[in-house]
Amino acid sequence: MTSTPYTRRALLRAAANGFGMLPFRHLLASGNEPQPPHHVPRAKAVIFLYMDGGPSPQDLFDHKPRLSAEHGRPFPMAKAPTQFRDDGLTLGPRWPFRQHGASGQWLSDLLPNLATVADELCVIRSMTAEFSEHTNANYFLHTGHGLQGRPSMGAWIGYGLGCASRELPAFVVLNGGLIPPGGTDNFHSGFLPAHSQASLLRMSGEALANVTPRERSARWQRRKIELIRTLDAHGQQRDPGGDAIDAAIRNQELAFAMQAAVPELTSLAGESRALQALYGCEDEFEHTRTFARQCLLARRLVERGVRFVELTCPDTGHDRWDQHRDLVAGLRDNCRMVDRPIAALLLDLRARGLLDETIVLWGGEFGRTPFAQGTTGRDHNPFGFTMWAAGGGFRRGTSYGATDEFGYKAVENPVSVHDLHATVLHLLGIDHERLTYRFGGRDLRLTDVYGKVHRGLLA
Repeated sequence: MTSTPYTRRALLRAAANGFGMLPFRHLLASGNEPQPPHHVPRAKAVIFLYMDGGPSPQDLFDHKPRLSAEHGRPFPMAKAPTQFRDDGLTLGPRWPFRQHGASGQWLSDLLPNLATVADELCVIRSMTAEFSEHTNANYFLHTGHGLQGRPSMGAWIGYGLGCASRELPAFVVLNGGLIPPGGTDNFHSGFLPAHSQASLLRMSGEALANVTPRERSARWQRRKIELIRTLDAHGQQRDPGGDAIDAAIRNQELAFAMQAAVPELTSLAGESRALQALYGCEDEFEHTRTFARQCLLARRLVERGVRFVELTCPDTGHDRWDQHRDLVAGLRDNCRMVDRPIAALLLDLRARGLLDETIVLWGGEFGRTPFAQGTTGRDHNPFGFTMWAAGGGFRRGTSYGATDEFGYKAVENPVSVHDLHATVLHLLGIDHERLTYRFGGRDLRLTDVYGKVHRGLLA
């Protein structure tokens, strides 16, 4: 104490630590906690099974008898410009289609396990996109905008709803081995607060490189975090509007919590041997084992309150789902990789009472042409393709929309990417027109100035 009165500036300087802790306390209290939705939600979380490269709907979900009948003939419809301009003859499906379940869903014989849960699926056969090149199409699918720099759908959902877990982020990407064209900007926070971007977990080695304690004890690690927090608080006082410092403080605290949570999360020791076998964790095909572990971890993440989990595919050696050639070999191995784990995921979620509150979304950035590229592949096609959803308020056992008789262009109930985003947000209790963020003088949103909720998709 001193008998000399403090000036205001001297008082603030001397009390810097205390004042710096005030905003930090607020961040800990409210940083990533659940936020109230706009309306009563049907779903609490999303698992996005991202099929990087553009799967071929004509070979998997979109049954077209005329396409089969005209296989090998000149394609009779006008063709839009294609990516590689090596257009061949009409290419029918390479595998038979059959109807499955009480709903009579048409699925290819390439998907025998998914066929057993056909009545869970809401198959959207009339998706449309605005880009036919991977990078732009990936940005569009993930962020609603075809250029780099916008927030990902998972970041918007985390920003809008927060996370129900104090130990895990709202948005997690399970990296199976392939980061899509466009890179990690597909999972970025863009202009949203930095803490809303995805945390990537690897499927081999150390799941997240910077969460394993580096000090000799948790106590020392805690003291290290507290020191960093104090230094950050000084910086925050000097620059109170800096999102980077806010994000750093939140991320440090979250990382400290994740040091305990992630090892337990990624260990499957508590899962029964029978359940791991159902997913395919012991399958003879290496890539099935990897994707099985991803699907099982996705279930464990949503159980723990994570809002958005995205799975990227392992590398089967066929350039993702991008079959410009060797369509038969590429689709065979890719379907072998995902078919069994995805069916098990839906069964597991249903058995635990989680499917009704979890949206499972499957698809890629566009589809493929009904005519060959060269003789053995298919080129990119954004004019009409298939995605499917299950759970979370989507209508079970439903086929929605349609393409023409060759599976080329959407002709009935077309669903744009913006419409899909609007519908997913609606089921999560979010009005896509009200979830906005002021940036660059505009109130921006995931759906830009587009998008409508397709009520026909809802249960």
